[in-house]
Amino acid sequence: MSFQQSSAMESQPTNWRREDDPEYADDPEFRQFTQELSDKLFSLTSNISRLSSQVALLGTRRETERVRERVHDLIDETSNAFKEIGEGLKKVGTWHDVGPSQKFTQTKLNREFKASLTEFQILQRQAIEKERAASTAARAALDSESPTSPSATSPQQQQLQQQEQLRLASQDEVDFQESLIIERESEIRNIEQSVGELNELFRDVAHMVHEQGEQLDIISDHVETTHEASQGAHKNLVQAARYQKNARSKACILLIILAVVLTIIILAVVVD
Repeated sequence: MSFQQSSAMESQPTNWRREDDPEYADDPEFRQFTQELSDKLFSLTSNISRLSSQVALLGTRRETERVRERVHDLIDETSNAFKEIGEGLKKVGTWHDVGPSQKFTQTKLNREFKASLTEFQILQRQAIEKERAASTAARAALDSESPTSPSATSPQQQQLQQQEQLRLASQDEVDFQESLIIERESEIRNIEQSVGELNELFRDVAHMVHEQGEQLDIISDHVETTHEASQGAHKNLVQAARYQKNARSKACILLIILAVVLTIIILAVVVD
């Protein structure tokens, strides 16, 4: 099926079917449900856009605790929304007695969902990479401030080093930095868990898109066959009309000839 055919059929309204034909009757519940899914999916684009701007700040001088909090909140909120929409798409995929236009609606929603989810997953992975790099750097900086091995220095040198370390950073500050690193690592694990859950959902939707793509090809073949049959019928009708027109013309000519002959006969009788 060509892209132009797919686009043209997807753009057709769902209420084009005849209401008196039960096979092609429009389903108000289906139309309302899919419209709600479409609206929810569209609202996710703003979340993805905001998440993109916040992820871009990670690892820069503009990164703050508030920025990281917004990143994690947006990821959680958007992940939950994708899961909810994904369940809705599964319900749409098992809808009974759907017509051609409804099948195109199913496929269109699945493809839009897949595209948005792909963009979101890319941002998730970027956030994980930046968070992990920052955590590794913070851990290395913290370890560099720890006391050196006693075997490498004398007791006097150890005392001097400990005094210097106490001057640079108190134990409370070290504990605080350690807690921040642990918190960041926990956030990374949460994002990774969300990525794994959405990967499963992505595979399910991709499978549905593949199956519906095959169905669309079958429908397209039927549409093309019907179109060709319609063209053949039109040609036959035109040819029949031409034959009928020629037959009428011949009948008119015969009537004129007959009238002329009758006129000649009548005139001959009158003259005699």
